[in-house]
Amino acid sequence: MDARYLSLAEHAGRLRRREQTAVGLVEICTQNYVRTESRLNAYKTWDGARARTIAAAVDTLLDQGVDLGPLMGLPVSIKDLYGVPGLPLFAGSDEQLPEAWQAAGPVVSQLQRQLGIVVGKTHTVEFAFGGLGVNAHWGTPFNPWSPDEHRVPGGSSSGAGVSLVQGSALLALGTDTAGSVRVPASMTGQVGLKTTYGRWSLDGIVPLSSSLDTPGLLTRTVADLAFAFSALDANCEALPTQGSPRLLDGLRIGVPENFFWDDIDRSIAEVVETTIERLSRAGAHIVRFKLPYCDEAYDIFRKGGLAASELAAYLNEHFPHKIERLDPVVRARVHGAEQISSVEYLRRRSVLKRCGAGATQPFGDIDVLLSPTVPITPPRLADIAEVSTYGPTNMMALRNTVISNLFGWCALTMPVGFDANRMPVGLQLMAPPQAEERLIDIALSIESLIGTGFDLLGTTSI
Repeated sequence: MDARYLSLAEHAGRLRRREQTAVGLVEICTQNYVRTESRLNAYKTWDGARARTIAAAVDTLLDQGVDLGPLMGLPVSIKDLYGVPGLPLFAGSDEQLPEAWQAAGPVVSQLQRQLGIVVGKTHTVEFAFGGLGVNAHWGTPFNPWSPDEHRVPGGSSSGAGVSLVQGSALLALGTDTAGSVRVPASMTGQVGLKTTYGRWSLDGIVPLSSSLDTPGLLTRTVADLAFAFSALDANCEALPTQGSPRLLDGLRIGVPENFFWDDIDRSIAEVVETTIERLSRAGAHIVRFKLPYCDEAYDIFRKGGLAASELAAYLNEHFPHKIERLDPVVRARVHGAEQISSVEYLRRRSVLKRCGAGATQPFGDIDVLLSPTVPITPPRLADIAEVSTYGPTNMMALRNTVISNLFGWCALTMPVGFDANRMPVGLQLMAPPQAEERLIDIALSIESLIGTGFDLLGTTSI
């Protein structure tokens, strides 16, 4: 049995019917890790021994009829920004953070209360400040879809999507400040959700930007996302894990004609347009229009946004000795933030608040916004080796995703095909704040029409 092809709901059902064991599931994930990790480099810390011990306890409890929640017994990878008791936390930096940072916040606590099984901590860009997934200290994870050359997996949750393709985990926790869940999900052919700012607590997560950080999920399918989101969100009742193309009939899908398509890889645009045509034939109303305020908000982001100043302040307060040892692509942006005055920082906050309020108005006439997730193919690591080449590519990778962060929306990406380099292409769906349930429901209906990532992409050669 290949665990990658069963849904989370199917695994949960099999565990409770005792058709499979949690120990057996962890062993499958461990075998996949051992077989491929030397090449893929998904994890900073692997915790296979403890995962097996917890799995054995899960099996004992399930044998006794004890059910602690939907995620019980399911293997999960966690980005190395989250505190997990007993596991070192590096946040992508060159040394372990003090042990106090291992304390679990609400998201990890909710997972562990259900006895979801943490198999390890996945790599991240240092302090999550980058969208391509590179890390000069510990190496950049290998995009599994590139068999012959080292292409990046996307970041900053760089190991998260890789762990799902690898089959070492069935669910991954990441964070998203400008696209750090959706970019790696898109580049590795997975589903990724950026939650609304403030919906899930940031306690127990090393910050990049206190104004923009959001916890998020990476899954193999939208059905898995619905299952996991329901399990982890305290205010969400159980979501259906099956959609229907019939629900697309009459759905109003807004497709911005500006910004998101500028300088896009032609093959990516063609894949997304083909998907839009399929949605239209299924009865969806495609509304093409110009989304306001994108250029104004993105201009602030290109100049450092809020994150550069907020990370610089955080590092100066907690880890000043780390600044000169930062990954060069991170250090340059942190030093640049020192030139931003408090007046300019407050101006940026004010402008982004105004832009977000204005840009949300089109949702009165449409149900969801649609765009390509990432407008470029995952670049070769060798092509972004210099800061001068890294910077523009990083900005392009994050351009389409950051808008949802700057405007305060929730958003997700789902795979829809391959580009000309045979690398995955993501479709981004965006919705107003606190509309995650509706967003996931729409994505489920789209998945029921076009198929899952397994259907569209098949498997890699790893």
